[in-house]
Amino acid sequence: MKSQRGVYAVEFAIVAGIFFILLFAIIEVGRLMYTYNVLHEASRRAARIAVVCQIDDADIKTMALFNGANLIPNLTTANLSISYLDEFGNVATGIDIDLVRADIANYQHQFLVPGLSRVLNSPTFSTYLPRESLGVYHVDEEDPGSGFIDCN
Repeated sequence: MKSQRGVYAVEFAIVAGIFFILLFAIIEVGRLMYTYNVLHEASRRAARIAVVCQIDDADIKTMALFNGANLIPNLTTANLSISYLDEFGNVATGIDIDLVRADIANYQHQFLVPGLSRVLNSPTFSTYLPRESLGVYHVDEEDPGSGFIDCN
């Protein structure tokens, strides 16, 4: 029986190593899924806000990124671009705008597992929506200052 001494410790070391590798892998996959969900939702929010706010409104990107709430690290307004397109997908202005496209690109996901300092480049998340008011509505003749929606 003396040759069996310590066998449980060796078995535990092997099983625990595999268990913790799987545990951290599950946690990282969950974080990655959450990150992709936030990126998709931010793209959707940006397109939704852009179709109802004025084209030159500088706060669209900030509002789309959850008003500055840091839901995921390293997501900034530099990752978000908003384009106003015609029916053929070309950049348009004024009355020719038919679609609004919001893209989130160049986001880099960092893993939390110690020793795994790898960065994963996320795909581009795009959302297209048909134009709506673009921040303009019918001007009231009695109130010449009316006609624009303030999205702030």
